[in-house]
Amino acid sequence: MNYKIIADSSCDLTEEMKEEMNIEIASLSLQLGDKVFVDDENLDVLAYIKEMKACPIAPKTACPSPQDFLNLYQGDEAVFVVTLSKELSGTYNSAMLAKELYLEEHEEKFIHVFNSKSASVGETLIALKIDELGKSGLEPQEIVYQVNEFIEKMDTYFLLESLEHLAKAGRLKSYVAVIASLLRIKPIMGATSDGAIRLVHKVRGYKKAFMKFVDTIGEEISDFSDKVLGIAHCNCLERAKQFKSKVMEKYNFKDIFIVEMKGLSSTYADDGGLVIAF
Repeated sequence: MNYKIIADSSCDLTEEMKEEMNIEIASLSLQLGDKVFVDDENLDVLAYIKEMKACPIAPKTACPSPQDFLNLYQGDEAVFVVTLSKELSGTYNSAMLAKELYLEEHEEKFIHVFNSKSASVGETLIALKIDELGKSGLEPQEIVYQVNEFIEKMDTYFLLESLEHLAKAGRLKSYVAVIASLLRIKPIMGATSDGAIRLVHKVRGYKKAFMKFVDTIGEEISDFSDKVLGIAHCNCLERAKQFKSKVMEKYNFKDIFIVEMKGLSSTYADDGGLVIAF
């Protein structure tokens, strides 16, 4: 079966992953004041983070348009789309509208849009799963079934230096960010079953929160031998490596990989943020 994967630019990938997968990216746009950035391979993420810190106005983001997805749906391949949680972005709806429009003229085309119920490295794991199943020769509908099961079982957590941008963007209640800052609380956040954001733990001080972040992985599952852990970092590779090392001491993951966040993920995770999924 010929297939391709389409993901939005919240899907954080290494160069090796891009080379190994037939994947195309629908870029979100990012706005700092009156300056607009495209979250693609040309974006200088470190420079963007620096500008974001200096900007007095909260960053804004815009999802890819239906036309962006229509352009990517061209071709004879079966198409599997992975988007940000529809609780956090309009990307899923944009991809679905494009699907409906495209199928009006190309009824024979196979297109399936997955709501990741996650973001960042959660999308990465889903894309990798689709690629694994596609290369095994499964039929499209069987891939959809298995990937939906994978999404339902996947967990996503994040530990951020600051909740300011999440709050300003309306992804989190503003008083939570204010209280956290005043009390030096580093909340460990996670995804709900439908892909919204929930508070998992409140910990005072980053060092304690970091170790609690490691412990959180094992609170509901004990055997990780069939699971892959993805770690995404925003400009803090050494912290991500330290986290990986602590996880390897405690859990038996089949594999662990680290990716660097691109623009969209960095906008909300901010400098020093970590997002994990498994």
